[in-house]
Amino acid sequence: MSDKISVIIVDDIAETRENIRKLLQFESDIEVVGVARTGREGIDLAVEISPDVILMDINMPDMDGITATETIRKEVPFVQIVILSVQGDPNYMRRAMLAGARDFLTKPPMVDELISAIRRAGKMAQDEKQKSSAQFPSGDPGAGFPGRRSAAPKGAVIILYSPKGGVGCTTISTNLAIALHNDETPAVIVDGNLQFGDVAVMLNERSRNSIIDLAPRAEELDPDVVENVLITHGSSGVRILTAPSRPEYAENVSGEQFSLILDYLRQLYSYVVVDTSSSLTDVVLSAIDTGDLVILLVTQDIPSINNARQFLDLVDGLGINRNNLVFIMNRYDKRISITPEKVGENLHQEILSVIPSDERTVVPSVNRGIPFVLNSKGRSSQITRSIFELAEVVRQKLVSVEDD
Repeated sequence: MSDKISVIIVDDIAETRENIRKLLQFESDIEVVGVARTGREGIDLAVEISPDVILMDINMPDMDGITATETIRKEVPFVQIVILSVQGDPNYMRRAMLAGARDFLTKPPMVDELISAIRRAGKMAQDEKQKSSAQFPSGDPGAGFPGRRSAAPKGAVIILYSPKGGVGCTTISTNLAIALHNDETPAVIVDGNLQFGDVAVMLNERSRNSIIDLAPRAEELDPDVVENVLITHGSSGVRILTAPSRPEYAENVSGEQFSLILDYLRQLYSYVVVDTSSSLTDVVLSAIDTGDLVILLVTQDIPSINNARQFLDLVDGLGINRNNLVFIMNRYDKRISITPEKVGENLHQEILSVIPSDERTVVPSVNRGIPFVLNSKGRSSQITRSIFELAEVVRQKLVSVEDD
């Protein structure tokens, strides 16, 4: 296998194709192996050449880039696609990511941004090719690596936890659930903070029913009962299981009941995203024990890092496989000298995803009950992209966990 990242450029404007090709010719580790003028030509070329990366224009006359992306990801699953669009609309970004795009850049992209995106996508493509070759030495190099929509094993329970409150667990939980959700892989978000849960508030929804209505019958649930208790988020379609309406009602749900409810929900939904409190209650411990992945949040302040250190010290005793842990940094500010790399090295657990600090986007989003992945404006594109990147980390991690 060549060390160079092979790239196809798909754009209906000849000048754009040539400009990008000229930019890339100065990169010793990147090679343009083909160009296409239409979405259909891009699909045919992808199947014929099997490149590492495709730079895909979103607006083309015969077939839009999102449709072409979805087709290519089904035909040649390991190929990674970077969407280029003159519009930075978050709805375009969300559609592109759900179709299987690896990244989304606004035209004209900054040169450094474009090169970095190609290298990230190229590394992922080549890693998947190597895994595929090891598993299918005489077969299709793309076999066994489904596209983004089918990458996660059905019924994955994903726990979001931080040992320190106020680090943004609920914000990340709600936005991540929406990023993971689509018609083929539906998601449900469960409010596991039974005393003071805010999931419904974050999504601007109300419900008469809550987990209290399921707990007494946790051992004999059926789809009709569950569907009557869950509510649907109007803007995204994500289902919601809310926390009790009063803090004292939390005592009516045991850890065992909570675990049984999560196990049942994984039979109905591809992703069960669980927001939790910072206290290691019986309910939270049961959720962690039931979960396929635990997403551990940390911020750049010392108390948060110290609490994360203590939790990581407990991980083995809690029965958590370190491979099933996704360590992320939320509210990252480049001006602060405490970097993700330093924290990961210090705690001996690599930080796999970074969510940037963006109060101008997050605070109005929380106050209005509109997740920013659905209503990004201004500086929000970076934080929105980081959520979709986290969703991809989750999908890939679930695949590796299933393989193990």
